[in-house]
Amino acid sequence: MTACTSDHEAEELCDSGAELYARALRDGPLPAEEARETPCPVDTGLLRTSLDDPGRLVPVPPTVALHRLLRFSGERVAAQRRREERLTEVFQQLIRIGEPCAEETGVPALSVLDGQERINGAIAEALAEGMTELLCIQPPSHYHTSEDARTAQAAAMVRDQEFLDRGGRIRVLYPHTQRHIPLVVARYEQLKGDAQARTLDEIAGRLIVIDGTVAYIPGDREAERSVALEIRHPAVITYLVNMFDRFWRLATPMHPQAVQPPSLNGITARQRAIARFLVEGHTDAVIADRLGMNIRTARVHIAKLAATLGSRSRAQLGYLIGQSGILDRAE
Repeated sequence: MTACTSDHEAEELCDSGAELYARALRDGPLPAEEARETPCPVDTGLLRTSLDDPGRLVPVPPTVALHRLLRFSGERVAAQRRREERLTEVFQQLIRIGEPCAEETGVPALSVLDGQERINGAIAEALAEGMTELLCIQPPSHYHTSEDARTAQAAAMVRDQEFLDRGGRIRVLYPHTQRHIPLVVARYEQLKGDAQARTLDEIAGRLIVIDGTVAYIPGDREAERSVALEIRHPAVITYLVNMFDRFWRLATPMHPQAVQPPSLNGITARQRAIARFLVEGHTDAVIADRLGMNIRTARVHIAKLAATLGSRSRAQLGYLIGQSGILDRAE
C-alpha cells in the first residue's frame, strides 16, 4: 500500500486509510470529518454513513469489505491478481481486529449512499450482476430536454440493454404525464428485448428493485436525489415487489402496446384523478405536484372538467362531481 495521496487509484486502500478503517473496527463509529484527509476508506465502501447519525461513519464488516474490493479484479487480470494478494494479506489482520464487533457475515440489510456518483455506481454494479428482472418506478421529471438528462439516458440505455441481452425483463411505471415525452418514448423504441412500461395517474416515489434481492429508494427529498438507501432485507424487498405488482395491475399499458386511459361520458382518466383530489379539498398546486404536471396544465384540466359538468364555481364543481358518480365507476 502507499502513503495517502490524492492521485492513487479509487479502489486502492493506502496505509492511512487502512489505519482509519482499523480504528473504526476497534473503537466504533468515527466523525465523518476524519475521512476528509483520507477519503479512500469511504470511496472503497469500507466506511459508510451511519443511519442513526449522518455525521458519523461506521465500518463495514471486513469479510464483506474484502469481497467488494476483490470484485474489481475483472478489468486488468494480471495487475489485479497482484493486488488481490496484497489485499488478502492486509485483510487477514483486519479480520482478526474486526471479529469481536462484526456480528454480520453478509451484506448490510440497509446502507446509506451519499452523492449521485456513488448512488449510480451502486445501481450499475447491482444491475451488472442482475439476471432476471428490473422493476422501476419513475416519478415525473421536468428536465428531459437538458444535456444532463440526455447523458444519463444514454448511460442507462447501455446498462439496460446489457441486462436485456442477458435474458432479463424490465418493467417500469411512469405517471400518465410521461407517456408522450420524446426522450421516454425513444427509450422504448430503441431497447431490444422484454422491456415493458405502464402509466398511472399518480405513482409512489422513485424505486428500483433488481432480481428481487436489492432495492434502491430515495433517502432525502425526491427533488434533491443526493442520498439513497440500498435495501437488501428480504422482508422489505418482498413488500416492495408486492407493492409494485399491485400498481402494475392497475396501470395502463404504454409499451410494447400502447393503450389510452379510458374516457367515460366525456370525462377522461386524468380528469377523474383531478376530481378525486378536488373533492378531498386539495389546492391546484398540490394537484399539479401529485399528478406530475405544472400548475397551468392542472388548471386547464380543472376548467375542462368544470365545463363538462356545467359548473360555474369551485364549490359547485365539488357538488357536481359527487352527483355525477364519476368517482364511483371502475375505470
